[in-house]
Amino acid sequence: MLAMLRKEWMENVRGGRLLNLLVLFVIFGIMSPAIAKLTPWLMEMMAEEMAETGLVVTEVEVDALTSWTQFFKNIPMALLAYAVLHGTVLTKEFETGTLILFLTKGLARWKVIAAKLLMMVFTWTAGYWLCFGITYGYNAYFWDNSVAEGLLPAVWLWWVFGLWMISLLMLYSVLLCRGNGPLIGTGISVLVVYLLSMVPKIKTYCPAQLMGGMAFIGPEVELPIEALAVTLVLTLAGVGASVALMNRWS
Repeated sequence: MLAMLRKEWMENVRGGRLLNLLVLFVIFGIMSPAIAKLTPWLMEMMAEEMAETGLVVTEVEVDALTSWTQFFKNIPMALLAYAVLHGTVLTKEFETGTLILFLTKGLARWKVIAAKLLMMVFTWTAGYWLCFGITYGYNAYFWDNSVAEGLLPAVWLWWVFGLWMISLLMLYSVLLCRGNGPLIGTGISVLVVYLLSMVPKIKTYCPAQLMGGMAFIGPEVELPIEALAVTLVLTLAGVGASVALMNRWS
């Protein structure tokens, strides 16, 4: 298990994936307050052009909520980029046959899943909270984060959604074993869940509810407890199914 974890770490470092993730999340962390800070200036620049069309641009005021709104708009793109970088985390092993070397040396198959999941959870957690920390720090410097009541629960919900997506990536990696199949399967699953969230009788339990972001910021806002519970169950089920399918793989 330790050898497998070390292998995963070295692959992330030497392959440049860890550096790419670091740069990615740092950029997204800076982007949110930067866009909020530049918005009044951009609107002022466009005021004259818009005045010619009959539109009047009033003075734009921004605060920490403006930046956090941008943060929750950016996270889906960051998560998509994360999924693309990890889309072949297991399929590459199947295609090159390197996994067989470990299995013939006596490595338990569940440890393959465990090592890769642990590394993916670690990189997602480190990157996501780094991104949050950078945004929080800039917002505290320029404005006041206290206006964003209930911020941490909303941020935690997005982190859990990321864990569910990681479990999907691993499940489809074992199930499809080739190419971009895991990325496509994960994308379709997320899309289906998003569409189901539009059905009134089902949306309360859909993982897509965790992507609410700014909808959960404010006084006396109810959190999607049912959707959170279902997402955690689906995440554990995805991990369990990945292990079960890996044990049957030959």
